[in-house]
Amino acid sequence: MINRDINFSLWLDFVERDYLKNEFLGLVEKGVISGATSNPSIFASAIKTSSAYSEQLSKLGGKSAKEKYEALAIEDIRSAALTLRECYDRGKDGYISIEVDPFLANDTKGSVEEGKRLFAAIGEPNVMIKIPATNAGYAAMTELLATGISVNATLVFSPDQAKRCLKAMKEGIDTFSNDGGCRVEAVISVFVSRFDRLLDPDLEKEGLEVAKTGIYNAAKIYNIIEKNHTPSVRTLFASTGVKGDNLPADYYIRELLAPHSVNTAPLETIEAYMAKKETAPKLPIDDDVINGYFTKLADNGFDMEEVYATLMKDGLAAFEKAFEEMLDSLK
Repeated sequence: MINRDINFSLWLDFVERDYLKNEFLGLVEKGVISGATSNPSIFASAIKTSSAYSEQLSKLGGKSAKEKYEALAIEDIRSAALTLRECYDRGKDGYISIEVDPFLANDTKGSVEEGKRLFAAIGEPNVMIKIPATNAGYAAMTELLATGISVNATLVFSPDQAKRCLKAMKEGIDTFSNDGGCRVEAVISVFVSRFDRLLDPDLEKEGLEVAKTGIYNAAKIYNIIEKNHTPSVRTLFASTGVKGDNLPADYYIRELLAPHSVNTAPLETIEAYMAKKETAPKLPIDDDVINGYFTKLADNGFDMEEVYATLMKDGLAAFEKAFEEMLDSLK
């Protein structure tokens, strides 16, 4: 959904072949969503649980597990890109993203080569290549953007990661623009709910407010990105589904409504949000308020640098595990 009053967009964090051919089209035509995202975990679930891939898999005998995966993924991403193309052509998002092999997270050259290869194989301009925000990933972001390939920086947890993404993205976009390129865009995917799932049990024991760390951290990074004044780079709030019944299903959409931003969410989260359609922006939050929250955490023994490192390590490991399990299922 595009809220044109504040330039807020809603993207679907889900890809599955039958869904893309049916209900997905309806969401786009009704203006509920204007983009979509995928990741290794989403593809692993789709390929392992849906019968929609059986026919294509039967024709891929003799291929390696990764070749089979890429053939399936490329078809799905192309299908989504074609459905979203009208949005893209109107300049209203229209992106679908695909992530490079998570085992390339520390390999700049490998990430760039795979990103270019996947982009060329899909053959549609409205595809974003997802690159993890690692030391190797920043250089890969710059190189891909410099060649006109839009980028989704993923697994962003800390303000430092966001700043490094911004620097890398601006360099790539400026290079592309100076070479006569007309349109390349980027999003910085700030993960949200994982903070609260990690910290809330300990915060509750200390008598501190829960379900707020992810919001304040995302708000802090959003302020950094907006103050950078790069219109072609937006904050994308990711990991916005809730676990359990302690929070409303659309909590992380409503609490992060912000101008010049995107929220990518699971289908049930989007449906909960659309039932109410709350549109009043909640961001920006004043830096002093945000800093006060994190000062309170530090005063109570919570080390955010340690939290950032833990979440990044766990995030990479989860994507690697999902990718490996999916490849094993395709052998």
